[in-house]
Amino acid sequence: MSDQSVTQQKFSELSCCVIIPTYNNDHALEAVITGVLQYTRDVIVVNDGSTDRTSLIIDKFKTVQRIDIPVNTGKGWALRQGFKYATEQGYRYAITIDSDGQHFPDDLPLFLDMIEQHPGSMILGARDMSGEAVPGTSSFGHKFSIFWFKVETGITVDDVQTGYRLYPLEEVKKIKKLYSTKYEYEVEILVRLAWHGVKVLSLPVRVYYAPKDVRVSHFRKFRDFTRVSIVNSIMVFIALLWVRPLVFFKGLRKKSVREFFMEYIVNSEDSNAKLAMSIALGLFIGVAPIWGWQIVTTLGLAHVFKLNKFVAVTASNISMPPMLPFVIFLSYVMGGIVMGENISDMSYDSGIGLHWIRENLVQYLIGSILLGIVLVITLAPVSYLLLRFFRKNHV
Repeated sequence: MSDQSVTQQKFSELSCCVIIPTYNNDHALEAVITGVLQYTRDVIVVNDGSTDRTSLIIDKFKTVQRIDIPVNTGKGWALRQGFKYATEQGYRYAITIDSDGQHFPDDLPLFLDMIEQHPGSMILGARDMSGEAVPGTSSFGHKFSIFWFKVETGITVDDVQTGYRLYPLEEVKKIKKLYSTKYEYEVEILVRLAWHGVKVLSLPVRVYYAPKDVRVSHFRKFRDFTRVSIVNSIMVFIALLWVRPLVFFKGLRKKSVREFFMEYIVNSEDSNAKLAMSIALGLFIGVAPIWGWQIVTTLGLAHVFKLNKFVAVTASNISMPPMLPFVIFLSYVMGGIVMGENISDMSYDSGIGLHWIRENLVQYLIGSILLGIVLVITLAPVSYLLLRFFRKNHV
């Protein structure tokens, strides 16, 4: 049995199809479809309102499944329609490949080999962007997207912008709220899949960039890059404010106190001094008057100062119930001392809550900063001494 026959059989066994979204690429589309058909008959072409010879070219391939969108809407919308159709036809996976000839169909078997080893994963065909033929804007966008994807998900990949991908359709189907319809869709769907716990893997693939004088691209550099940037900004905001902290605490809940202590403190590769400073940072931010932003701020500062993020965020939870009333009360008392108030004259008979804080805001703000400083000065050295006792083999 030939290698191509083996690949065709794998496509069938894995219930995998190939989706080719296309818009006015009649110069390369026929060659792309022909190349893909050598490896599988499960091919879906999504014609996104093309006005050239695209429809006539698709007509030549009687076994190809087609979706015609009357008016050009955008690559994201074309992919969404392709995924919906493929799911309805019973496919479990879909490999997307661009119709401009940039990708090599010969790399299709590599995706199948990897998904066999990692079922249910999202696989990105990582392009080598170091070649001289790679446009400067593409190289910049490549690095830009990798950086922001790491911020949004904590995952490092080799290529975020690639259109050569394998999608797990069951996982794609679970994501209901998607807003993108153009190039930025590939960023949004990738980030959301990662947030849903889908493993994201990179697979080296070849890439061909035609000479500049014959290269055809529908990517509008300013407008589409702006749209991608806006989506990334929204995703970063959601990630820092909600998703990353939520994932962090879900991980903590799965661990016992002893497991956490052993993994992140006793067995940590960080020095005792770095762990003590991580605790100090968490304590200071934890009592700071930035309710709702303690976790985000702690993560950001721990990253900037290269401290232990897990230990710092854990320490910042000093202001969580049931400790919160005590933190507020001590802040109030310390603020009163600074402002010359007599402790015995301080009033809190009505209870300690948000209304109480509003009435004593300045005193609370001053006291919370002072309390944070006192905690750092007193507990950081204590933490360091305890770490030296429990981690005698560390500096």
